[in-house]
Amino acid sequence: MKKTLLFVFCINLVFAQKKQVDLLVHHAHVYTVDTKFSKADAFVVNDGVFLEVGNYSDLAKKYSAKSTLDLQNKPVYPGFYDPHSHFLGLGQMLSQCDLVGAKSFKEILTRLQEFRKANPNQEWLIGRGWDQNDWDVKVFPNKDDLDQIFPNVPVMLTRIDGHAMLVNSKVIQMAKISPSSKISGGDVEVVDGQLTGILIDNAMGLVKRVMPKEDEKVKRQQILAAQAESLKYGLTTVSDAGIGQDDIELMMKMHKEGSLKIRDYAMVSVGIRNVEYFTKKGIIKTDRMNVRSFKVYADGALGSRGAVLLKPYADQNSNSGFLLTSKNEMDKYFSQIYKSAYQVNTHCIGDSANRLVLDLYGKYLKGKNDRRWRIEHCQVVNPADVPKFGKYSVIPSIQATHATSDMYWAEERLGKERVRHAYPFEALRKQNGLIANGSDFPVEFVNPLFGFHSAVARQDNNNWPAGGFQMENALSKENALKAMTIWSAYANFEDKERGSIEKGKMADFVVLEEDIMTIDLSKIRSVKVNATYIGGEKVFTRK
Repeated sequence: MKKTLLFVFCINLVFAQKKQVDLLVHHAHVYTVDTKFSKADAFVVNDGVFLEVGNYSDLAKKYSAKSTLDLQNKPVYPGFYDPHSHFLGLGQMLSQCDLVGAKSFKEILTRLQEFRKANPNQEWLIGRGWDQNDWDVKVFPNKDDLDQIFPNVPVMLTRIDGHAMLVNSKVIQMAKISPSSKISGGDVEVVDGQLTGILIDNAMGLVKRVMPKEDEKVKRQQILAAQAESLKYGLTTVSDAGIGQDDIELMMKMHKEGSLKIRDYAMVSVGIRNVEYFTKKGIIKTDRMNVRSFKVYADGALGSRGAVLLKPYADQNSNSGFLLTSKNEMDKYFSQIYKSAYQVNTHCIGDSANRLVLDLYGKYLKGKNDRRWRIEHCQVVNPADVPKFGKYSVIPSIQATHATSDMYWAEERLGKERVRHAYPFEALRKQNGLIANGSDFPVEFVNPLFGFHSAVARQDNNNWPAGGFQMENALSKENALKAMTIWSAYANFEDKERGSIEKGKMADFVVLEEDIMTIDLSKIRSVKVNATYIGGEKVFTRK
């Protein structure tokens, strides 16, 4: 009897000595993405953070968990980042007519008619996603067919890259646009003295100012729709590359209420009012929202020939693109922001835009630093300018899927010589030993595994071309994973709190059905997310 009591006492003592925790994840294949890129098979989560990472047999002896999760050797990664996206824009697009992948303008008209039939009470007919490069006749559409089908309904169709739109005559009348309309950093297309309905870059603002304002209820629905779409692909931190004060405050309110779980790195749209307000207020930081950067547009997009090039477009020798923000304006903003703790993130597509902004950055950054100023996209960079990323500690924030979306026609735009300087991801990575990789959604698809695949294989969804596109600038699998986790966290000043599965960091992690680090490249885009966790809370599970 004494021996029995002693045994029970010892067992109780062992359990009493175990630390109580919220969650023990085990029998997993954990990619920690720490400095050693080490692996583990278990970790412990408590109060929303990783308490310990290691071997299951060791952790089971030390901890008693309220919940345990046996993953049966499924792979686990740090929560995926998208360091350059348009989160609110995704929510808006999900409520509009989807034009992505349309193979002709005729197909677009059919989609619009079907959408209008399903949504007859919407004041405007709005769509996004058309791309003339996907059509047999690769030219911008015009408004004539829209006018015939929708003579009394305002129609606004935004190009896939968000840098051009097509509107019908109803919108033109409302916005009071004429063939003589001129706007800096934009273009109102006129052919034979007539408006075509095409507006490029800043000219789109002529329409946006006459559009009806969305109320808070609609914005909330859009934000929650964007969250649901993001979580199912393993994204735990997204970004808003150009957002205003009202939308930031609404999302912070939703975070506080608990309806919005996903973490957001907000880039404030640059402008006199925003720069003065946010630099004076200082960095805004909660566990879900991080406001410490400004988004600047240097130029437009390659697909709409708005990117600024050092020499004219190969397929339009009278055009070298145009700046959306003048050199003097950018210089003034950079000077003001440099005096604050805020970061500058500048959209640069063309080699001229990249050169101009790198040189302006250098004027203030001077040499190595920890300001983490970024260039977004970095699509066409002259080889002479690549070392400037390292010289001034500028972070290249790329979207690998842009390369595999543009590769079909990039040579037509740039010519054989210049296209070799396009999408130079590995060359850029070498400058500072890191690179951030996002999607720019909804310009590209939300799924971060598409970006992983494009960075490593340099191929499209059909695994074309064989051997990959300009493979000298492909990333390794290890670096591609870092680019969507710890390096993106670094680009957001969040590497001390997230981006890897390590003790003391926020417990954001993703469980996949298959291991993207070991399976064949051709299968990566089809890999499913089994579960997404933010702060140790399961926020998505695959049914």
